[in-house]
Amino acid sequence: MPKHLQRELDNIKKRILSLGANVEERVHKVGGIIESRDIYDANRLIKEDVEIDDQEVEIEEECLKILALHQPVAVDLRFLIAVIKINNDLERIADEAVNVAQRVLTMAKHSADIDFTLEYTPMVEKVAVMLKGSLDSLINMDTDMAFKIVIQDDDVDEIHTEAYRRVKAAIKDHPDWVSYLVNMYLISRHLERIGDHTTNIAEEVIYMIEGEIVRHSEY
Repeated sequence: MPKHLQRELDNIKKRILSLGANVEERVHKVGGIIESRDIYDANRLIKEDVEIDDQEVEIEEECLKILALHQPVAVDLRFLIAVIKINNDLERIADEAVNVAQRVLTMAKHSADIDFTLEYTPMVEKVAVMLKGSLDSLINMDTDMAFKIVIQDDDVDEIHTEAYRRVKAAIKDHPDWVSYLVNMYLISRHLERIGDHTTNIAEEVIYMIEGEIVRHSEY
């Protein structure tokens, strides 16, 4: 492989990991926002999303430039394809964090007399661990770690299903709380989607290393 191509691929890897670190920070921040219901922090996280969007566009443009100029094959081609997809999933995770912050802002307007809550900490911690693990699997080119992340998504789905059951029962008992409760449920839905995107990242790492598409497979 030409040295200049290797340098460009190494630079892409550094940039995708930098984006990943920024997205990880957003996930941790939104966990604190859910707990504190801090309106200032929620608004700040929403405004800062443009930084993630800019990074995502720059990485995609750089990948497309390398594809056009160098026409890589085999492992290098799989790397670039995987990075483009991982790049998109990271941006979507940041978007879901913004969605959570927006739900918190909406709920803050209607929470005064509502005696109902969901404990989101286990779900936030789970998706944060999954995100870190998927990025670590990328750094270390570790398929075993990536497969473990894929399997962990079932735990997030179970927490989300339980949140749905509880909110559904609460709406039945308190139909006048429906707007607040729906937003509370949607926080769970957004966190579940973060888990899905994290799983996508792990699957792309497996593809990058092994050349195998494991999406929709029985692991």
